[in-house]
Amino acid sequence: MATRTGGGVLRLFLILVGLFWLMPTFGLLLSSLRSPEDIGASGWWKVFTEPSQLTVDSYQNLLENEAITDSLLNTVLITVPATVLVVVIGALAGYAFAWMEFPGRDWWFLAVVGLLVVPVQVALVPIAGLFGDIGIFGSVMGVVLFHVAFGLPFAIFLLRNFFAEIPRELLEAARLDGAGELRLFARVVLPLGGPAIAALGIFQFLWVWNDMLVALVFAKPENQPITVALQTQVRQFGNNIDILGPGAFISMVVPLIVFFAFQRQFVSGVMAGAVK
Repeated sequence: MATRTGGGVLRLFLILVGLFWLMPTFGLLLSSLRSPEDIGASGWWKVFTEPSQLTVDSYQNLLENEAITDSLLNTVLITVPATVLVVVIGALAGYAFAWMEFPGRDWWFLAVVGLLVVPVQVALVPIAGLFGDIGIFGSVMGVVLFHVAFGLPFAIFLLRNFFAEIPRELLEAARLDGAGELRLFARVVLPLGGPAIAALGIFQFLWVWNDMLVALVFAKPENQPITVALQTQVRQFGNNIDILGPGAFISMVVPLIVFFAFQRQFVSGVMAGAVK
């Protein structure tokens, strides 16, 4: 009885924590559905007593603002390639470090692990100079390549450790059946590594989508993502809350949708290897 009561209290506590965590998102949603006049006059909770305040005019204004709509497209063009490339290259490299023999394998992996401690700020100036020399500074490609370069060390580290736990007997049996390394990777390793790959994809997607520092340095105004566009709107105009509210909500809700859609795989990937 005491165990059941304790479990109920814990469940209630977790529900309250979840509701408290989602409250800013819910408040931002309601604020994005109110007019600037109503936002200036009262808080978002006022809609519970005056639901007539809710309107979609702000979202119509958002769709008519080319700076915001273009930045949303730029965010997708940056986030999707940066996530896919990190997942694909990280999976291939992780498999190679886990199961393929080549000279200096352990030293190369040690170098990859060492790159995990390199802060992004240290590389901003030298890489900006490098991108300027090769002509991609300010482009979407430059932002993508920067995110890929700094996402790969963590990707390789995570997937190598996960792939190394695959039973050797399973891989040897596939090799005896005539499977080459690419077929073995595609037919055996990738299906088993699904949880870790999903967790990596979520990590990388959230990091790139929410990034502002890298885009602020490497993206020209016409290539800026939504985070930089919203910051620019605040700095230049300040009172256009009818644009900032919907834009901020869309910028926030997309990562939430991705996380909740793949939360089971995310938890499985994070917990992989924790229990033998």
